[in-house]
Amino acid sequence: QVQLVESGGGSVQAGGSLRLSCEASGYTDNSLYCMAWFRQAPGKEREGVATIDRGGSTSYADSVKGRFTISKDNAKNTLYLQMNSLKPEDTAMYYCAAGAFVCMWYPSVYPYWAQGTQVTISS
Repeated sequence: QVQLVESGGGSVQAGGSLRLSCEASGYTDNSLYCMAWFRQAPGKEREGVATIDRGGSTSYADSVKGRFTISKDNAKNTLYLQMNSLKPEDTAMYYCAAGAFVCMWYPSVYPYWAQGTQVTISS
């Protein structure tokens, strides 16, 4: 049983930085495939923020390019999202996801999800 546990998040002022972590357990060597970060603001649909495949190739939503960095530490079974130059519009619940065979922006292709962590950016 794959489990994803998030940590990090919180409240910072605009221009600040935060780092989210997502530790995975209970998976086989190949079961995580693509890992991703999504976010969902109140009243909005869940949207993809960044993805990373097994080879380490990354992709980003246009709204976060140049500000966010997705990475993973295979030795620690942990996925990260470094968020810099944060804006009020980045305020949302952030979710770690894993298990898509191909990195895509559709939440439905990811079978494994963490519990979510709140990120709040004040102006």
